[in-house]
Amino acid sequence: MLVTGGAGFIGANFVEYTAQRHPEYDIEVLDALTYAGNKTNLAALADSVPLYHGNVCDAALVDRLVRRADVVVHFAAESHVDNSLHDPSPFLQSNVVGTFTLLEAVRRHDRRLHHISTDEVYGHLPLDPSLRFSESTPYDPSSPYSATKAASDMLVRAWIRSYGVAATISNCANNYGPYQHVEKFIPRQITNLLSGSRPKLYGSGVNVREWTHVDDHNSAVHLILDRGRLGETYLIGSGDERSNGDVLGIILDLMGQPADAFDHVPDRPGHDLRYANDTTKLRSELGWCPQYDDLGAGLAATVDWYRDNSWWWQEAKDAAEARYRLLGR
Repeated sequence: MLVTGGAGFIGANFVEYTAQRHPEYDIEVLDALTYAGNKTNLAALADSVPLYHGNVCDAALVDRLVRRADVVVHFAAESHVDNSLHDPSPFLQSNVVGTFTLLEAVRRHDRRLHHISTDEVYGHLPLDPSLRFSESTPYDPSSPYSATKAASDMLVRAWIRSYGVAATISNCANNYGPYQHVEKFIPRQITNLLSGSRPKLYGSGVNVREWTHVDDHNSAVHLILDRGRLGETYLIGSGDERSNGDVLGIILDLMGQPADAFDHVPDRPGHDLRYANDTTKLRSELGWCPQYDDLGAGLAATVDWYRDNSWWWQEAKDAAEARYRLLGR
């Protein structure tokens, strides 16, 4: 198995999950080791999982690695909305050109591909619990990040239809858990508190996300690899929807802080209001269900991880907060 982006947040958790629970796979990782990728994420597996430092846009390297793989799981992507608003160009390269490069290698060598995507490609929903995204929801991306992920999904679909590439796609709700970069919402709030700073809440905090633990995401990906129908798209999500304000409230409570111990900061441009996935297809066809169907339990484990691993996040924290200061957020 070749895992692109396997030193990033979700990818590294996927590699660890696969090594522990699916020993039938020999794993290789390709990662550009940008600020969001960290080889220490894979340190415990260094003797058994080769890590190749390179870019998914490098056609010769990608071809060599895909040629000797049976299965390719494609996590490699630029993924932070604020960064895409500041400079979209890396997102076009990684998410569009990188996916094209990988697809061409998969096509040449007739390999099985699973493409990891996001529910953000669908735009956003009103605050109406009866409405959810489905696999047939039209794409309506709001940011350069989600637009480039939408483009990558469309490339995969086109290569399936035009060239018969053996591929599946999953679009997952917001993930959280160990190894998530401190620029992201949940680890930013946790590490602010651990650093003695006040958490930051965009706007009024009413934006709603369906928070899904990274281990649940990765268990779903393995079910899709094992039993998913080729050419199909599957939505992944825990079913646990919470506003950003509610999530911050849980974190404050878990960390023994008053409910008002945070600062409001200006909202990001084009901030999607709500995401929610209809996961009926994944649950009924493949029998998936999340282990962490309660956000409180998952957040408690996540807080413990960041508390116990300050060595991992402290340097990145300083750089991330410097970028946020430049953005006024």
